[in-house]
Amino acid sequence: MNNFKLNIQYDGGRYKGWQRLGGGDQSIQGKIENVLTELTGEKIEIIGCSRTDAGVHAFDQIANFKTSKNLSESEVLNYLNRYLPNDISVVDVTLESDRFHARYNAKDKTYLYKIWNESYTNPFMRKYSMHIDKKLNVLQMKNASEYFIGKHDFTSYSNAKSKKKSMVREIYSIEIEQDGSFINIRVRGDGFLYNMVRKIVGTLIEVGLGEINADRIPSILEAKERIQTGRMADAEGLYLEKVTF
Repeated sequence: MNNFKLNIQYDGGRYKGWQRLGGGDQSIQGKIENVLTELTGEKIEIIGCSRTDAGVHAFDQIANFKTSKNLSESEVLNYLNRYLPNDISVVDVTLESDRFHARYNAKDKTYLYKIWNESYTNPFMRKYSMHIDKKLNVLQMKNASEYFIGKHDFTSYSNAKSKKKSMVREIYSIEIEQDGSFINIRVRGDGFLYNMVRKIVGTLIEVGLGEINADRIPSILEAKERIQTGRMADAEGLYLEKVTF
């Protein structure tokens, strides 16, 4: 069997997320699998390193698939980019060892969140950032972000349905920088729960607007109750930026 690794970029605006759905599939995974099935003549299943939510974008989604068909890396790359919609691109294809697994081999992931912080909208970035029309206190947001660093139970910061899986994740760093009217937030960790980054950013926005005090964050984490969190940041401002193996 040949095990191919894919580096994928996509605009998630018109998709229901990465994960394959049922009939009338409108997922990133489903679109790619359909093209690979046509290429190989086999029923292909791809494994993604991250299950991005509906509307979320990716600069560096990593996936892998296995096929018994003998294909070159360039054949796979060219075929995918020829037949995929133009809002999904495969940047690179490499043949890996049989043991490579896009999800299990990932060491850490970095998500980028973009906020447009002006009284007026940005017509060119309205589908790729969240608009906050009141000035955010970036220093207060940076101070608040320190409470999330480290290993925590993030039940309060997730909408994950399964209660059997561990809700403990480790955040390695949160970087917040102002670039003109944009505020960029980068969250790096060992893994993320469903809606986790968007809820963390939502809390940082509330702090930046003076709606809550940063020192409330430890008690929200300790409560392990989703009702404790308020705002959830919009999907269109979120990008899977980098995955390290």
